[in-house]
Amino acid sequence: MKVKICGVTNLDDALCACEAGADAIGFVFYGKSPRLITPETALFISEKLPPFVKKVGLFVEQAPREIDRICAFAKLDLAQIHTEADNRFFMRLKTPFLRVIRARAKEDLTLFAREYRLIDAFTKNYGGEGKRLPLEWFDGVDCSKIILAGGLKADILEAIKPFNFYGVDASSGVERTKGVKDPALIRGFLSAAKAIARTPL
Repeated sequence: MKVKICGVTNLDDALCACEAGADAIGFVFYGKSPRLITPETALFISEKLPPFVKKVGLFVEQAPREIDRICAFAKLDLAQIHTEADNRFFMRLKTPFLRVIRARAKEDLTLFAREYRLIDAFTKNYGGEGKRLPLEWFDGVDCSKIILAGGLKADILEAIKPFNFYGVDASSGVERTKGVKDPALIRGFLSAAKAIARTPL
């Protein structure tokens, strides 16, 4: 199971996540988020990360040209798009992207089912509030292309094991305060996630 630590704002947190086994590091470029990072700081961190760790930018309602500009400048691998834009928006992007579905109902889980996508609980402020989706919504759903987000902590990971998610995305669940991660929580989350990945169902 792949693990992304999102909302990283400083180098120490990023390196801690990498050392603990994170597959991806997420940077938030949403102006209203307490985890907002500048492209310059994201670049500073990106250049110091191991080569096989993905660098992901989170964007909300920004134009494709601006998303491409920031991703190129900060040397990011992927744009995580929080928007209900139509396909023309995504066709204009030059940066590889991951759609985010803010699920209001079980039916939302199968949107864009042929794509890898991140599914989060619907919140007014576009995530980072620790809100979890009901796990029973995923009964009978093919989760092999779903990255689960929303209030994830180490103690819930055993419960999601049967769903076979492609990955998990943690932010508030591994924080000391908003925008500042807790090294012990990062290590605990990564340890639990990777242990599940190694254990047969």
